[in-house]
Amino acid sequence: MIDSHCHFDFPPFAGDPEPYLVQAGQAGVSHIVIPSVGARNWQPIQTLCARPASPAQPALYYALGMHPYFASEHDAGTLSQLESRLETVSQQAGNRCVAVGECGLDFAIPNADRQQQIGWLLRQLELANQFNLPVILHCRKAFPELMQCLKSCPPIRGGVYHAFSGSLQQASQLLDLGIKIGVGGTITYRRANKTRTTMTQLPLDAMLLETDAPDMPLAGYQGEPNQPDRVALVLAALAELRSESLAVLAAATSKNAEFLFALPSQI
Repeated sequence: MIDSHCHFDFPPFAGDPEPYLVQAGQAGVSHIVIPSVGARNWQPIQTLCARPASPAQPALYYALGMHPYFASEHDAGTLSQLESRLETVSQQAGNRCVAVGECGLDFAIPNADRQQQIGWLLRQLELANQFNLPVILHCRKAFPELMQCLKSCPPIRGGVYHAFSGSLQQASQLLDLGIKIGVGGTITYRRANKTRTTMTQLPLDAMLLETDAPDMPLAGYQGEPNQPDRVALVLAALAELRSESLAVLAAATSKNAEFLFALPSQI
């Protein structure tokens, strides 16, 4: 399994990641993709992903981007820094930067500067194309505007809409633009009828598994930090919903993540 979206540089992982990596490895997690939120955590994530790998633990990869929720931390200079850092890592042999993100639109933020967010997203879509990388997308209360941005600057390498909780119609619009669907803890809640139904109707090549740890706790774990080994529980919930085997879904979602992020194959 691949956890395609885990903030592994956040607490509680940041202090001592080792036990969480051991747990994830024991659960069958082979890779973890760590999205960034802004300039403050680009270097810590890169350092984390450069740690010596253990065969029994997941391999760590990262994305560089500007999260709209942390808009107060960004300015025009942040975009320039992002381009410079992407340029630097693109020239490094064996670099582990596999995407631009987490980027997107968050209009649920009180008094959000929508035009500023749109401008930042469009520039990050351009950077993704410039450096031949996919995008990791965040979206709250802004789906029509997100679609307009994606159509204005289509991501050449595609991307993933993380923490999807929408309709089949919305998922189909994303898939038409090469955007995969991030399947996370939402589907473990029986009240999430729309999302759960959508997941039963998607093709196998559309989905990536994720935890969004330490956020997005699963049903039964409310009030606890989420963690990457629980991607196995997301897989189990998806298998139950779709009446498909764990093995088939694990293989398909891992293949999708490997293709999107150009990760080494588990096979």
